[in-house]
Amino acid sequence: MKIGILGFQGAVIEHQRHIEQLGQEAVVVRYTEQLAEIDGIILPGGESTTMGKLLNRTGMMEPFREKIQQGMPVWGTCAGMILLAKELDQDPVVHLGMMDITVRRNAYGTQIDSFDTQVVIPEVSDEQIPLVFIRAPYIVRTGERVKVLCEVERHVVAAREKNMLATSFHPELTGNAAFHQYLSVCVAVSKKACSLSENIRFGREQDFLFLLY
Repeated sequence: MKIGILGFQGAVIEHQRHIEQLGQEAVVVRYTEQLAEIDGIILPGGESTTMGKLLNRTGMMEPFREKIQQGMPVWGTCAGMILLAKELDQDPVVHLGMMDITVRRNAYGTQIDSFDTQVVIPEVSDEQIPLVFIRAPYIVRTGERVKVLCEVERHVVAAREKNMLATSFHPELTGNAAFHQYLSVCVAVSKKACSLSENIRFGREQDFLFLLY
C-alpha cells in the first residue's frame, strides 16, 4: 500500500516518517504521473495559495480532482484543508474545491497565536490526541454529507466527507500517529485489501465501509 504526500511545501518528512513507522510505503508526490502509483494522499500544511498555484502550474489540479472523485482517500492538514474546501470564507479563491465545507483561513490568528491542546476523538482513537495549531484555519460550514469529527472552542477543526478527511491541526508535528493510522485504514478499506479486525475498534467497520460507495 502506497500513501502519497504532496511534496511542494510543509512537513513532508514528518508525514513520511509517521507513514513509514506504520509499515506503509510513503511516496513524495511532485509530478502528475505519480498519482497513478498511490492509493491515498496527504496534503500537508504550507501556504495554500502557493500550493494551489503549483498544482495548476504542474498540471496536477484536474488529475488530482479526478482521483478524488474516483474514491482515492485524501487527507488535508491546515493548508491542505483549504485546498480541499469547496468554499473559503470571505475569499473568492477555490483550489481543488472537492469537500463540501467552508473554511476560514488563519482563523486562530497569526504565528504568535499558535497553540496546542489534547482531545479524545472517538472515531480516531480512545486516547487523547495532541493537536498542534499553527496559523490554523477552521471550518465555518459543513455540508449535509460531512461528518464533524472534532471541535475545539466550538469551532470545527476535523471533518470527513466520504473519502476526504480535513484537519486544521498538524498531527505530523507530534509523536502521535493516530490520524495516520486512521488514513491507512481508510486506504485499506477503499482497496478492500486488508482485514479490518486488527486495525479498527469494534463498531467502526461500517463507518469506514461507506467510503467504498
